[in-house]
Amino acid sequence: MAGLIETVTETGSTNADLVARLRAGEAVPEGQWLVADRQSAGRGRQGRQWFNGEGNFMGSTVVHLDGGEPAPHTLALVAGLAVYHAVLSQLLTPVRLELKWPNDLLLAGGKLAGILLERVGNAVVIGIGVNLVKAPAITGRSVTSLQQFGSVVDRDGFAQDLAGHFAREVEGWRRSGLSHIIDRWTAAAHPPGTLLSVQTGAEGTIEGRFDGLAADGALCLRLEDGSLRMIHAGDVSLIGGQD
Repeated sequence: MAGLIETVTETGSTNADLVARLRAGEAVPEGQWLVADRQSAGRGRQGRQWFNGEGNFMGSTVVHLDGGEPAPHTLALVAGLAVYHAVLSQLLTPVRLELKWPNDLLLAGGKLAGILLERVGNAVVIGIGVNLVKAPAITGRSVTSLQQFGSVVDRDGFAQDLAGHFAREVEGWRRSGLSHIIDRWTAAAHPPGTLLSVQTGAEGTIEGRFDGLAADGALCLRLEDGSLRMIHAGDVSLIGGQD
């Protein structure tokens, strides 16, 4: 069950706030969310600043680990599924909604939502940003909002819905294991064969076609020579799109 949703008018970053609480020894229970009307220092992956548009969803929650669950980094897939289903219920017109590894949600090819994971001891803080009403202008990237497609979404109602989906996905992650999550995540992702570009720290840019996910949640990339490359970290773009 989804628990308490704490709302603040403004903060630097909901993720940073929950990380600080945990490091200070505060007992932050699962099911509790911290949601901000505005963020002055929101962050995305690789240190990118996350848009602080008022009316959008900007919130964070915590998952506590006991060692018996799948690898902590796979919570990105769990969160992705929760956001996907929360957004899907808000769409008023048929439009392409798809997950992109490791933690983005695309609407008609434009980035709609992002996810950030931070580990603190035996806890993982999961931050989620969803463009409900506004989308930032980002050079070289297509970014969109639900309102651009005719969906007028109440932020507080969306927060409750997302919290419920997230709680159910975490329960399934623990109970049924990662393979269950991977199957459902892949079904919600861009189709196999989609041409991808991956920016890696060591090798630079690698191009290949999406070939699903490995058993550990890594991205499977089919290269031009037919070989299969497992990507465990990287910045992924759809070739031919502007995501």
